[in-house]
Amino acid sequence: MTSTKTIALIGKFNALGMGESLQELATFLSHSGHAVVFDHESAQNLGLDDFPALSVADIGRTADVAIVLGGDGTMLGIARQLAPYDVPLIGINQGRLGFITDIPRDQMIPAIANILAGKHIAEQRCLLQAIVVRDGEQIFSGVAFNDIVLSRGPGSGMIELRVEVDEHFMYNQRSDGLIVSTPTGSTAYALSAGGPLLHPSLGGIAMVPIAPHALSNRPIVLPETSVISVEIVAGRDASVNFDMQSFANLNHKDKIIISRSAHHITFLHPEDWNYYHTLREKLHWNEYPSVEGALN
Repeated sequence: MTSTKTIALIGKFNALGMGESLQELATFLSHSGHAVVFDHESAQNLGLDDFPALSVADIGRTADVAIVLGGDGTMLGIARQLAPYDVPLIGINQGRLGFITDIPRDQMIPAIANILAGKHIAEQRCLLQAIVVRDGEQIFSGVAFNDIVLSRGPGSGMIELRVEVDEHFMYNQRSDGLIVSTPTGSTAYALSAGGPLLHPSLGGIAMVPIAPHALSNRPIVLPETSVISVEIVAGRDASVNFDMQSFANLNHKDKIIISRSAHHITFLHPEDWNYYHTLREKLHWNEYPSVEGALN
């Protein structure tokens, strides 16, 4: 990344200490000879006026790399918007989990310096796209980095879904809903619903039922080329959401057509990053009782 000229800084502006973090990083990058821009929302809310402020779309058109400070939710929202522009992303964790914002805040400056000097691992991740069709007309579309979730209304019973894959009938399912997940999203809602972990380098799509009526309805991993059609057969107040950040209400006979997006996200990680370390740390696989405690 030695050729990097313009670096965008995007922060979760309402997070504690975000203004100081963005200013510190901007000053370091500017002194290192890079052009720095902020996203307009962060600059406006945090009073950051030392550097230009751009819309996310303008960042996509002009930035060589974007550094996102916040939690995974912040990264999800920005990644979806920047995906069409193929801008590499670097995540600084100033949130809670940090599955995809993997650099700790207290290691921010040396980690960024190394990455911009070319000492990094580049990793690509896929997205999902979907349209909602009602009476033969498209009424909604969206993109998801983690998952697309169909769910029942908060005060209603189960919904019934008819699922087809590549125009082949798969099943009718009565459940609280259905999660269609990318490998990135396999550590999110899909995991809590009993879905499998998928390595990010896989292109598969996971379908995970939410509290299915029939216990034989199990999670399944489909090829990345699959086109999934889900029809609302019965149930009240159903909805579909994309990464829990955009929503559409659904009626009976609405169809949700889901496929892999043509776009992808490129993450830049420190040289010592690896996915299994992230799983151990975030899922607490490295925490186990002592031998003495286990024997007792």
